Amino acid sequence: MTVTVDEFEVADTADAWISAGFTVDPDGVCRIGGVGIRLVGRDRGAGIVGWSLRDLPSDQPVDGIPTTRSNTVATVGAEHANGVTAIDHVVLLSPNLDRTVAALAAIGVDPRRERDGELGGRPMRQIFFRLGEVILEVVGSPGTTADGPSTLWGLTYVVEDIDATAAFFGGRAAPTKPAVQPGRRITTLRHREFGMSVRTALMSPPTLRA
Repeated sequence: MTVTVDEFEVADTADAWISAGFTVDPDGVCRIGGVGIRLVGRDRGAGIVGWSLRDLPSDQPVDGIPTTRSNTVATVGAEHANGVTAIDHVVLLSPNLDRTVAALAAIGVDPRRERDGELGGRPMRQIFFRLGEVILEVVGSPGTTADGPSTLWGLTYVVEDIDATAAFFGGRAAPTKPAVQPGRRITTLRHREFGMSVRTALMSPPTLRA
């Protein structure tokens, strides 16, 4: 069995996401590819406040992240006016990389690759996992440990046409620039201007490799 993402729970209103060009079902779920984003309202706080995963061995938090075991089948995604077609990756901020990797291994999810770099002059390590169609990017400081839970920090989407998406958002998105991934381009949304609490980026589709 492969653990995959069913839904993310986000403490935003449906109106905020609709204003940013997302289609939201009457039940408050924004369907992107085979993943749902359940908008649970600001009474739950802010940002991504939990997720549901398929094929979990047990129903328990994953490194402190509220987690629900799901048995639902992936549905077809909706069409979105902003051009979003899929979720590329979700970023998880870890205060203890070894602990997070061990927690993911306990549910049968192993790292695919990792990359070292810097953030604000401090060492940073990115460790990548695959949860079905979604890449999980775990980010933390190597050699540094702290207490407290990991958190789901932000979402990056694939869009059909990055220039059309940038034009759709106008001045409420940063200028498009080359992404870290070769051949791809990225822009970041000024999400707070829409009343959204999730950090949001949008990328051109992956390039085809021979």
